[in-house]
Amino acid sequence: MSESNASTIAEKSNLERKIIRQERLSLIAKDKTFIVGASILGFWLILAIFGNFIAPHGASDQDFEFVSVSPQWKFWFGTDANGQDVLSRVILGTRLIVVMAFSATALGTVLGTALGLATGYFKGKFDMIVMRLVEAISAIPVLIIALLAIAALEGRSPTLTVIVIGFVFTPNIGRTVRAAVLGESELEYVAAARLRTERTRHILFREILPNVLPPIIVEFTVRLGYAIFAIATLSFLGAGVEYGSPNWGSQIAENWGNIYSDIWWPTAFPALAIASLAVSVNLISDSLLEIFEL
Repeated sequence: MSESNASTIAEKSNLERKIIRQERLSLIAKDKTFIVGASILGFWLILAIFGNFIAPHGASDQDFEFVSVSPQWKFWFGTDANGQDVLSRVILGTRLIVVMAFSATALGTVLGTALGLATGYFKGKFDMIVMRLVEAISAIPVLIIALLAIAALEGRSPTLTVIVIGFVFTPNIGRTVRAAVLGESELEYVAAARLRTERTRHILFREILPNVLPPIIVEFTVRLGYAIFAIATLSFLGAGVEYGSPNWGSQIAENWGNIYSDIWWPTAFPALAIASLAVSVNLISDSLLEIFEL
């Protein structure tokens, strides 16, 4: 293969990539499942950004004249056993779980993508050793690893929770990216880049990475849903954030015992918030899986 042929293959590959990208964007814009999921997620993102201006009360405001009041006109979601407005705490708890979930997933995606690119491209003993370690870590449930890590570090903070979940997600994302890179690294445009004596960094990040973005994007949305449940569960168990935080998992932990006294609303509304946020992400993920044909 001559250098002129290599350049022709590169130009053809870029053109095909651009056409496919435009077609996929068009399909996403028309997909009803994606639109519904994005609308619900957009609603929660608005609350996460503007929650301080929307919430009628502060997260720690208490009114002991209205303790465990059922939903009514003054308190749409009722109040909890501490006289705190459930609606305000749900709204103000949105930012924490959204920021933590997106941050943990982004961290895991960046690390997993780097791991997958390296192992899929270089292969050999490096790939074999890393993949054996990844398989060993992946065999342990996410929550177990997270709980053990948080307990070992003797800390309980949003930052620590984000870092732990991000690292736990890394192996699974790395395996997905590696599988995609293994297929791409054997194609003509990669051989053409090598013939042009491009640097390894250029081949990985300018040639291969753009072509494995679809599985990375889908993996991000899938892990985002897992992150939401993982953060909520850790908070429920008292391992995610500090006690008294408006985090949805913490709200459920503080109030679930009152269900037996027929005081269901302080638990039900944060639980519904978690479910709706996770469902919106899953709808987006399912839509992208179908459009990208993965």
